Amino acid sequence: MSEHSEDENIGVPLPSIRNEYADDTVKILLATDNHIGYLERDPIRGQDSINAFKEILQLAVKNDVDFILLAGDLFHENRPSRDCLYQVMALLREYTLGDRPVQIELLSDPDDGKPPGYSFPAINYEDPNLNVAIPVFSIHGNHDDPQGAGPEGALCALDVLSVSGLINYMGKIDLPLNDAEAQNTGIAVKPVLLRKGNTRLGLYGIGNVKDQRMHFELRSNRVRMYMPRDKDSWFNMLLLHQNRVAHGPQQSVPEGMFDNSIDLVVWGHEHDCRIVPEPVAGKRYYITQPGSSVATSLADGESLEKHVALLKIQGKEFELTPIPLRSVRPFVIDDVVLSEAAEEEGFDINDKIEVAKFLKQKVNELIQRANAQWDERNARAVAEGEPELPRPLPLVRLKVDTTGVSEMSNPVRFGQEFQGQIANPRDVLTFHRSKKGVSRTSKIKADEPELSIDDPNLTIGEKLSKVRVQTLVREYLAAQELQLLGEGGMSEAIETFVEKDDIHAIQGHVTASLRSLMKGVQATGEDFDEDDFEEIVDKVRSEQEKERSEKQAEKTSKGKGKAKATNEESDASVDSMLMDIDAGGSDFDMNVSDEPPPPKRKAAAPKKAAPARKAPARGRGKAVATPPSDDDDDDDDEEEPAPAPTKRTNRAAVLSQSSKKAPAKAPARKTAASKASASKQTQSTLSFAPAGRSTRTAATRARKKVAETIELDSD
Repeated sequence: MSEHSEDENIGVPLPSIRNEYADDTVKILLATDNHIGYLERDPIRGQDSINAFKEILQLAVKNDVDFILLAGDLFHENRPSRDCLYQVMALLREYTLGDRPVQIELLSDPDDGKPPGYSFPAINYEDPNLNVAIPVFSIHGNHDDPQGAGPEGALCALDVLSVSGLINYMGKIDLPLNDAEAQNTGIAVKPVLLRKGNTRLGLYGIGNVKDQRMHFELRSNRVRMYMPRDKDSWFNMLLLHQNRVAHGPQQSVPEGMFDNSIDLVVWGHEHDCRIVPEPVAGKRYYITQPGSSVATSLADGESLEKHVALLKIQGKEFELTPIPLRSVRPFVIDDVVLSEAAEEEGFDINDKIEVAKFLKQKVNELIQRANAQWDERNARAVAEGEPELPRPLPLVRLKVDTTGVSEMSNPVRFGQEFQGQIANPRDVLTFHRSKKGVSRTSKIKADEPELSIDDPNLTIGEKLSKVRVQTLVREYLAAQELQLLGEGGMSEAIETFVEKDDIHAIQGHVTASLRSLMKGVQATGEDFDEDDFEEIVDKVRSEQEKERSEKQAEKTSKGKGKAKATNEESDASVDSMLMDIDAGGSDFDMNVSDEPPPPKRKAAAPKKAAPARKAPARGRGKAVATPPSDDDDDDDDEEEPAPAPTKRTNRAAVLSQSSKKAPAKAPARKTAASKASASKQTQSTLSFAPAGRSTRTAATRARKKVAETIELDSD
């Protein structure tokens, strides 16, 4: 691959080495996504991942490679078990250490990337105390990425293997400590520079980072790759572990955003095997995606045959040979639509026995197909001189479309009949229904609905003025076509979760709604078909949503009834920081209005009534310009004629005035009357309570002092 021609970009000719010289050819074994430790407690599949990794190491020894290259997710867990670490370290010591000389020369700094405070180098075969036969280079993935913030920084299982001298951990990126630093720093990639004869190889590793950040760094041209000055004479290979398939906006890394100096990209994280090099339109490099070495999900992509690759590099040319993994358990997957199958086979889809019989027949056919695949691969390997391997239990998955079927059997109980025939009897079947009237376009619209702020005719200012979290949540939920949960109640639950930090709000609402919905459906007491079930559920849900709206409206009207029916209700909505006392309702109204002093206050002389008129002001923090007869019944449903408009102030100011005007001992009626007249002249002055004083405590003290004053006056 000395030159990337347009014909090669079309993908017709595969890259190859024209004249191969052993002394100048670097041989590499490529693998990725080993996921060691996946289902390690499963009695049947527990050793699948470690068996595949053992076969990979054996292939490296068999093909006499110069080193092994892993593109992330060596372990399935961030903290692998002791058994996983033990087996991996034992296998690496068994197959990668020895007296065989390493024929690749390290040209970069061997101390680049070594742990601080220690003298041993980062590259294990440069350590004179270790006898390495096949070096292993690896980056981390999203399953075994570094975690923690200890004195040594973020660590992962690969750090343990690295300091033990078993692998060479590369591609570890130091994340910024704060947002300000993140804006000024990108991703710096320092290569491992190797040479064998006349071939010079640069390995550029980037461990897994969030796809949004990687997408941003590449788009902003902030991925700095430290390349040699004569980079065009080097074969530059990039290893990364990111999403290749788009899962949403900026949820993947585009294939064409890498530097043109790259010759080959080894792509990890994606499990489907696309190991044959694929050209990228408009770019000079190729992409190879080895895929996982063990199936971690029963999906279509995992059913493809698992491979590793033998990569040969000479100068600027390379050649990649896929090698199938023989120890991987065979996996077949298929789907069936029961309504269509019933028409073809002539059975009743509402007859559970007939349906189960048909599904058993389909599963048996899949088992036979899986066994045939294994026998074919085994025969091919035996013809090439490999030993025959015993047939393992296959993985089988049957996806069943049950649209129109009233009742299905338990899939776990169904799978028990295949114990000893397949490796996954508990999840051999998966049921799903096709939604009526829902097309592919409507699903995309539900994921990204058109909201009111998306109107292109609106300016930025108008859009910002229309932004309301409640509105956005309601519009988004409306686009989801909820079948069981009401939009209004779900919106309120989300609002409670966000504003009140109630982590159980959504879960509680869903549980209560489903329980209420089940009771409503059962309360109908009607026998209905499954085709009518959705209609009945929708009817019950609509009734419950209507009741919820009525209760919410009734609750709102009761809340308004506590306040006076004056213009203050509309004024209260103007300032969201006003308290209840400013709108005419007080926390202290009920306590003061139930006190016996009001009758005494009415019988008192006009001059002596002045302190009594001030009592509500001190106790409730009311403004002064209200008649005495209106202060006693603020919380009653049947109110007296509306009082004169009161001045708006805040609770702290009024309580501050109350505390200043309340007499300490009230020695004589004359003194109380003179202080009351003085308070009339100064009550409109605005003052603030001292900091740190509780307004409720101040109001209680003021009310007690007022009661003492009234009793002294009556004496």
